[in-house]
Amino acid sequence: MFKRLITTDQQITGFVLRWTLAIVMFPHGAQKALGWFGGGGFSGTMEAMTGMGLPAVVVILVILGEFLGPIGLALGFLSRAAAAGLGIIMTGAIFFGHLQHGFFMNWYGQQAGEGFEYHLLAIGIAIAITIQGGGAFSVDHQLSR
Repeated sequence: MFKRLITTDQQITGFVLRWTLAIVMFPHGAQKALGWFGGGGFSGTMEAMTGMGLPAVVVILVILGEFLGPIGLALGFLSRAAAAGLGIIMTGAIFFGHLQHGFFMNWYGQQAGEGFEYHLLAIGIAIAITIQGGGAFSVDHQLSR
């Protein structure tokens, strides 16, 4: 089972996809876990997200997934699991925070919140990595050899 999880090819596409997702997701995870980039840190995120009605265990999983997932993707370690986790988190973000604001991001400050177009891109990349694996230059590939 573990072998199937980490088996991947040496295609550069997997490398590009996982680094793209890691780069765009890491700052969000660092905001939630560490308070970097203007974020609330672990306690602020717990307070804010449980205040939205999410169970504490779900919020902890979101914080861990958004922080550790991009690190795993950057290294190419458990790429499929990291990508699947981020895809699930982004799906939750759509339904619990962004769906009511429509499709488009709030580029011009004319709507009450951010839409979900960014989340759809992240989900699409996460699905591709989950299907293909980490690709070239990944710990997964080295472990599967």
